[in-house]
Amino acid sequence: MSELGRETGSTRRALLLLNTKARSGSASIDTTLDVLRRGGVTLVEPQAGDRPFAEIIREHASAVDLVILGGGDGTLNAAASALVEAKLPLGILPLGTANDLARTLGIPPVPEEAARIIVDGHVRSLDLGDVNGRLFFNVASIGFSAKLAKHLTAEAKKRFGKLGYAIAAFNLLRQSRPFSVDIDHDGVVERVRTVQIAVGNGRFYGGGMAVSADAEPDDGMLDIYSLEVEHWWELLALVPALRQGTQGRWKKVRTFRATNLSLTTRRRHDVNTDGDLSTQTPAHFQIHRAALGVFAPASGRADQPNGPAARA
Repeated sequence: MSELGRETGSTRRALLLLNTKARSGSASIDTTLDVLRRGGVTLVEPQAGDRPFAEIIREHASAVDLVILGGGDGTLNAAASALVEAKLPLGILPLGTANDLARTLGIPPVPEEAARIIVDGHVRSLDLGDVNGRLFFNVASIGFSAKLAKHLTAEAKKRFGKLGYAIAAFNLLRQSRPFSVDIDHDGVVERVRTVQIAVGNGRFYGGGMAVSADAEPDDGMLDIYSLEVEHWWELLALVPALRQGTQGRWKKVRTFRATNLSLTTRRRHDVNTDGDLSTQTPAHFQIHRAALGVFAPASGRADQPNGPAARA
């Protein structure tokens, strides 16, 4: 972890991009911006319109010291490749529905408090997951959660928030059926029958579920689980363990860690990366070590799965 711009009187130029379509993006953030300005951050606020944030980041990268993104995990994911190319630290204002990366890093859910983390200047170097060339911060998965992402529209996310997740999840849960997947890792190929395989770089995903209780986004490893249940109601029993990241204790849940793996299916399955569908199987995963610096609390540890943030 390093520090940026904490010297007395120092100022930093920050490219500020806010996703007004995020669940909290339309709310007034004047107080949040005041915190940044009083902390010595000069804000560069281009008119984004409908332009992709990645394009704007590439355009302004040489003229700023950091990038601040306001939005949810989808906003961060869409900008990931440009952030890596720019080699600039990222400040996060959690304005989305789930804000799982912020949760993993211990960034407060209140934007003004998150802004103070940026002002403090502690930068944590994060790994990034990669599936078929698409980067992800949190988790990539096939099966149930990918179907959920497909059915839960952006408008539903904004209008219903966590209620939208719950309703859509229950309706799809009753339709879940196991499918066959070949998992290739560490020189071994295993065929499994599963309803979901999740590959985690970070800890939290899906609004507070945990891929593993001790997963960290800077440990150089991918944490993987496969839910090999036969009936949809078994998933209901698993929910508490999934929120704690302790699902690996169940007989019908396979867990392991790897730096590379491949998932192959008979028919193509969508891959959900940080809440958005980005590619399909066959899916080839790898990890990029220390790929991006992110402003985070000095403690540098995620909230515990049974802590207040996980229960929110």
